Amino acid sequence: MFCYQCEETARGTGCTVKGICGKEDHTAGLQDVLIYLCKGISVRNIAARAKGAENKDAGVFITEALFATLTNTNFDDERLKALITQAIAIRDALPKAGENEPDACIWTPKSDADIAAKAREIAELANVNDDVHSLRALVVFGLKGVAAYYHHAEMLGFTDEAITDYMQKGLASTLQDIPVDAMIAMVLECGEIGVQTLALLDTANTKTYGDPEITSVKTTVGTNPGILITGHDLRDMEQLLEQSKDSGVDIYTHGEMLPAHAYPAFKKYTHLIGNYGSSWWHQKEEFDTFHGPILVTTNCIVPPRDSYIGRVYTTGPAGYPGITYIPKKADGSKDFSAIIDHAKKCQPPEPAKTNGRDLITGCAHEAVLALAGTVIDAVKKGDIKKFVVMAGCDGRQSERQYYTDFAQALPKDTVILTAGCAKYRYNSLDLGDIGGIPRVIDAGQCNDCYSLVVIAKALAEAFGVGINELPVVFNIAWYEQKAVLVLLALLSLGIKNITLGPKLPGFVSPGVLNVLVENFNIRKNSTVEEDMKRMVLA
Repeated sequence: MFCYQCEETARGTGCTVKGICGKEDHTAGLQDVLIYLCKGISVRNIAARAKGAENKDAGVFITEALFATLTNTNFDDERLKALITQAIAIRDALPKAGENEPDACIWTPKSDADIAAKAREIAELANVNDDVHSLRALVVFGLKGVAAYYHHAEMLGFTDEAITDYMQKGLASTLQDIPVDAMIAMVLECGEIGVQTLALLDTANTKTYGDPEITSVKTTVGTNPGILITGHDLRDMEQLLEQSKDSGVDIYTHGEMLPAHAYPAFKKYTHLIGNYGSSWWHQKEEFDTFHGPILVTTNCIVPPRDSYIGRVYTTGPAGYPGITYIPKKADGSKDFSAIIDHAKKCQPPEPAKTNGRDLITGCAHEAVLALAGTVIDAVKKGDIKKFVVMAGCDGRQSERQYYTDFAQALPKDTVILTAGCAKYRYNSLDLGDIGGIPRVIDAGQCNDCYSLVVIAKALAEAFGVGINELPVVFNIAWYEQKAVLVLLALLSLGIKNITLGPKLPGFVSPGVLNVLVENFNIRKNSTVEEDMKRMVLA
């Protein structure tokens, strides 16, 4: 295998034996082959579209397939094999794209051994550190982020063919010999599509569940048995809440589901009582002490311990061998009765090993813009000197303590703008407020980074300056491919001087890094002291 798509990849260069995430080499191979076949589908479907013969459902399938290959999403070989079979059927039902089709359009495995051999071939080709491979990787990993965010919007009935068409365009481009400048343009276009996708998902969430409200969320536990829901999918959350009301079972959020508490539509469910635990990588300890069943809706799932694997259920793109999977019915609904019945037989959760402090969430663009006058006055009076965007992902490495230390070291006249699970590094700290404005403004999930862009644009308009002239600095943590897409989205908006960490992506070649540095002044974080002087105190 060769995989370098996440921040924790081995030695910062690539996992070659087994993924740091727990992914086995054969699973990585199946995922690589699935992406390869999606490229073949894309080539044929683009050609078919020009003749009015496209498969309109191909984009939906590619969305599902790409999402299944994100880090910490699907570890289930049988589900991945089923997707491969489906991919071949979709591809082969399309007319040929021409006489000289790429191999991805015609290769057909006759056995599992054929799939394994193709996987080894793909891995060998990926293990090349040059600008062309780097740019292709940037496009593919960015598209995985697009697929993840688009999937959530699609589940709520919000779609946009321009987005799925671009997914196919981007995938097809990685099979073509095109100039480096054109490849760089393709990367930035992926960022533009990312902004479009994030805006679509924002519309989907707010039209369906209302505009998030600034909300205080309990982190203590009740006396009833509970169900813990993690991941990102709000439609799954809605169905679980509706089916479990009056059951005597409490619902707790975990990780990226924390922002669900802020949506008006969910506030009517009195059995949604709080958030349990912190970010994704604490699952092993937190799932153990929860005692009740856990519903994993999307990424991130960590290979579970034997002590609780029997209490884990997955749905949507998430999967793990031996774990009960709850599928979607033909009408789009899901039956969560099994997990609810399971919960009734369990003990209530133990208190999570956190400090028990309430967490503030729901500071999305509508809620913050309602306070715009207060915020602008605070800036004009000098009460707020800087906004520090500390959005992104959390991760396991000890070096991520940097983000906690950085937040603690910030002057009291600074405000943190955050979204994503990176917030768990500092959202339980007692950082106080500035004239009633929380010093940690949590916009929500990683996909809610869009809110931060809306807020920044509104501030720029209010002060009559460009977005890069605002008293806003970016100190972003990344982990997986959704974060890659968010970064590309920021670059497509012309945002410069982004500090990225804790490591730079292993898939970015020296040549591509130079382009990013020269055009956008991207740099890796260093020490708290040095970065504080450069970004905040300068």
